[in-house]
Amino acid sequence: MPLHGRPMSNAKEPDNAPGSLPSQIQTTIAAITDMHTRHQRRATPSQRAFQVMAGLVSRPRFLGFLTFAVAAWIAGNLTALRFGLHAWDPPPFSWLQGAVSICALYTTAIILIAQKREDELGALREQLILELAILSEQKSAKTIELLERLRHDLPSVPNSVDAEASAMAQSADPMSVADALIESHSAAALDLQGETAGEAGR
Repeated sequence: MPLHGRPMSNAKEPDNAPGSLPSQIQTTIAAITDMHTRHQRRATPSQRAFQVMAGLVSRPRFLGFLTFAVAAWIAGNLTALRFGLHAWDPPPFSWLQGAVSICALYTTAIILIAQKREDELGALREQLILELAILSEQKSAKTIELLERLRHDLPSVPNSVDAEASAMAQSADPMSVADALIESHSAAALDLQGETAGEAGR
């Protein structure tokens, strides 16, 4: 029975209701999440272990633990010397220096191995962005080409020549654009070197 004279409704909340995201945004989020999930699933057990270790050594607690361990080591040795006891690592603390060097070496190796794994995901993102940019440029060129054809076919629109629209209707060649960028950067680098050499000779 309806409550207070109001009928009960089983209708679903529309996608554009307040607080909900449009379907295209939800699809994009799902695709990005799937890409990250597949990247993590392709990781080997050793790569996962290095990622966990890198996460541990990158926390502030790890730095605090190292600081406490070094301070305790030095204080323990100095205290032993003060009371005439045998110090296991008297100044200049050779064992401590060796331990710190080994710890730094392993920490650097762990971070570099984990970073290499993250760089693979970054390269995948850059390739995806590049492919989407090229595809978007091709779609834009095709849209302009279709609009130009429509303009020529409509008798009510004056048939004038638009050189800029005709040029934009042609899809750009990615390799040609890349070669032009390389040449431009090389020329700019040579100019900068020439300016630097000229200033140095003054």
